[in-house]
Amino acid sequence: MTVIRFGEKGLLPAVVQDYETHELLMVAYMNKESLTRTLETKEAWFYSRSRQELWHKGETSGNFLVVKSIKSDCDGDTLLLEVDPKGPACHTGDQTCFNTVLSDIDQCEFDELVEDKDIFKDLFSVIDDRKKNPKDGSYTNKLLNDGIARIAQKVVEEAGETAIAGVLGHTQELSEEISDLIYHIFVLMSANEVTLAAVVNELSQRRDSVK
Repeated sequence: MTVIRFGEKGLLPAVVQDYETHELLMVAYMNKESLTRTLETKEAWFYSRSRQELWHKGETSGNFLVVKSIKSDCDGDTLLLEVDPKGPACHTGDQTCFNTVLSDIDQCEFDELVEDKDIFKDLFSVIDDRKKNPKDGSYTNKLLNDGIARIAQKVVEEAGETAIAGVLGHTQELSEEISDLIYHIFVLMSANEVTLAAVVNELSQRRDSVK
């Protein structure tokens, strides 16, 4: 019997596939709670690493993923969800998230693709929306309710974990810790009414000063 092995952060990747066409639709992450809810409701639940909260796929868009089966790989560290998609699986409106063929684009286009300039704006807007429209079970709202001192403590903790991952040369872990750090910094900014535009403006001025 294969044992499900969640990673150091309590997460494991979940590959989502159309149970009829076998088309690969998306890849997300699950923790124990999201897996439990998926098994109970027969609809896909994931864990958002950027927002650090459970995510019911289709809750906003209506494009739910009805789960037909869940399989584990031989190591128990990756899941395969075979689903009946009730609409496009990708937030862009495409049927699948895998719709860009890298071999078909030139280097200039590739540089633009890997430089996602809007991800920070999107993340910050979600955090700011949680502050204005609290949601039950939201980790962001829990942080905001705990107060600025607690949020600042989390920033210090994540900065330490980021530094350790960098010193040890753990590149995958480093990218994860940097993501955690940025998220908590954004929560601290939102709690203090500091806008993303203000930080961007400050960075722009500093960039100009070192040219």
